[in-house]
Amino acid sequence: MGPKTAKVYEIIRARLAAGEYAPGAKFPSERTLVEELGIGRTALRQVLARLVAEGALEVRGRSAYRVPGAVSVKTPEGLEAWRIHGERNLYDNRWVKLQLWDVEPPGVERFEHHVVKLHHVAVTAVLDGQDRVLMMWRYRFVPQQWGWELPGGIVDEGENPADTALREVVEETGWRPKSVEHVVTYQPMVGMVDSPHEIFVSHGAERVGSPTDVEEAGHIEWVPLADIPGLMARGELMGSGTLVALLHILASRGKQGATAAH
Repeated sequence: MGPKTAKVYEIIRARLAAGEYAPGAKFPSERTLVEELGIGRTALRQVLARLVAEGALEVRGRSAYRVPGAVSVKTPEGLEAWRIHGERNLYDNRWVKLQLWDVEPPGVERFEHHVVKLHHVAVTAVLDGQDRVLMMWRYRFVPQQWGWELPGGIVDEGENPADTALREVVEETGWRPKSVEHVVTYQPMVGMVDSPHEIFVSHGAERVGSPTDVEEAGHIEWVPLADIPGLMARGELMGSGTLVALLHILASRGKQGATAAH
């Protein structure tokens, strides 16, 4: 991309990230964008094709685009949540809290349920222009296993998770993302453990130095996205954050390819 095309790409990506277009909404036509942004139609189509490949847009017919995220299933109504009558601590330190909660499911007798409280975590998949993702080859002593991971870490109290995502990438890899975009928040062990995980994606990064977090840093490498299914099959992708982020990227790209084929 030339400077003008790259600038238009950044403008559109920023609008999408800011939520200016509702999920499932029809994207402005090529004619509208050409006139508004002062770009040629061929260059604009390069920008839109890249956004489709990244999963930021969906193709809907010839030269028509939509913002992803629309769903057809409706939220069920009339269901009753569990009642929580109280909680007490069994163990508590800076890393983990173990509690017993007094709970009452609908139509079931009250009982005590163990709940583990862990930290709020942010994980980032940094992509470059060659369909590669920034990863670390690390040893984890709990499973006693080597594997590939995405950079990530604990969200400090009062810290914006996006700031955590950016900080952890720099500390663990020495690369600074150009920007980070939130894609999903999930709980890795929702039945007993409370540990919100925030997943971010970044497109592009610059090398700013060596990793500063010696304990966390491992071998740093730009891994081709084409290798991800094979690494997954070999059990070399460690951690739910890494798997969720990479599966999101692969699913988004696969969906766009299938959509474009119709």
